Amino acid sequence: MMEFLEMIERVFSTFGGPIFVPVILFIIALAFGVKIKKAFFSALYAGIGLTGFNLIIGSYTPIMVDAVQDMVENSGVNLPVLDIGWQATSVVAYATRAGMIFLVLGLLFQLLLYIIKWTDVFQPSDLWNNYSYMVWGSMIYLITENMGLALLAMFVLNLYSLLFSEMLAERWSRYYNYPNCTIVQLHHVGVVPFAIVMNWILNKLGADKIKITPKALQDKLGFMGQPIVLGLFLGALIGVLGNLGSLGALASWGQIATIAISTSAVMAIFPKVAGIFAQAFSPLTEATKKTVKKDSKAGKRNIYLGVNDAVGYGEEATLISGILLIPIMFGLAIILPGNEVLPLVDLIALPFMVEGFVAIMNGNIFKVVVSGSIWFSMGLYVATYTAPMFTRIAETVGVSIPADALQITSFGIITKPIAGLIFLAFMKEFWIAIGAIIVLYFGSYFLFRKNKVKFRSFLENQALGEKE
Repeated sequence: MMEFLEMIERVFSTFGGPIFVPVILFIIALAFGVKIKKAFFSALYAGIGLTGFNLIIGSYTPIMVDAVQDMVENSGVNLPVLDIGWQATSVVAYATRAGMIFLVLGLLFQLLLYIIKWTDVFQPSDLWNNYSYMVWGSMIYLITENMGLALLAMFVLNLYSLLFSEMLAERWSRYYNYPNCTIVQLHHVGVVPFAIVMNWILNKLGADKIKITPKALQDKLGFMGQPIVLGLFLGALIGVLGNLGSLGALASWGQIATIAISTSAVMAIFPKVAGIFAQAFSPLTEATKKTVKKDSKAGKRNIYLGVNDAVGYGEEATLISGILLIPIMFGLAIILPGNEVLPLVDLIALPFMVEGFVAIMNGNIFKVVVSGSIWFSMGLYVATYTAPMFTRIAETVGVSIPADALQITSFGIITKPIAGLIFLAFMKEFWIAIGAIIVLYFGSYFLFRKNKVKFRSFLENQALGEKE
């Protein structure tokens, strides 16, 4: 059985998002009556777009990581829990027994939910990111040695993340301009309830009048507000922070200049690749509209394809907000009482992590940074609490602990307050709390489904307040 599961994992690892999404898109397009030629080019554009995103981010990330690591080292801060990054965390998750079992059962579960129309979001197109459920389930299995309980926890987390994803779907699709698409990653969509509440609170406090969006900055600052110029200065800021102790050296200014121009390049190139990716979904959108006209019942279901979070990384407000949060979250990690986590590798992943905020707050950088600072600060305490368990799991699958760390975690994956509360209930085997969590899900689910149009209208109205 384990050999079969390992084979499935190898297939998923070999054929990643740039392969899976086009195949799924091709099949769905054909199912909606799109002609084979159009469906083929639609799938091809999706594959090209995703590959382009990965190439940009793959080239940009190492440049930024060096600067962030230098910033941390130069600070002299020594916290006992080291952030090893989401990549290493995914390897740990896929290597555990609980994770491998969920790999297949989770896929079947997600397919079933879509087929029976429990959700309008097709999640299996982003299979790789199931590792986010696996991490929590593996820690529960480690503590309780109860596989059934661990699997139940992962299914419950999956149900919540799908609900949040569906709540976000129309707003995310509209903001990022990817028709019928949404993000489905637990570690990103878990922010949705908090982001909605924070957006409402901040609007009531008048933050909607603080127009700090890419368009507003461009209007007020002229050429200095152009995304590529902002990227240049933001990149230079991170470069300077990473080289504070050696600004007299020529090599330091070489690194600063490289980071600055690289960030500017992402700002310039990313929208062009995004245009190619968005083009992939035009035939499906047209086919969906035709189906709705022919059959009024079809109008009740507007499907959304789950896509990789890379498709939103380089959007102007997303990248700016994420980069601004890098020094902010590093500073907060130092001064927050009781925090033991040193954010490191996943600091560069902050643009991924704020996509839910950005969509709900319609690109208002001020509100995103304020809300993100609060959310991720709460998450640091979740990561601090779970670090001993995550470290034990990592050690069981052969991950070596860095010499300068007592424990390890992932700032990008583990710092999730809602997932942390659900994990805590299952880990403690607190059945009253588990029952309450399940009842809360069904109550929230049916309330949302009954008021879906009103809810999305509310979300849109809150966001439209940001328009010029």
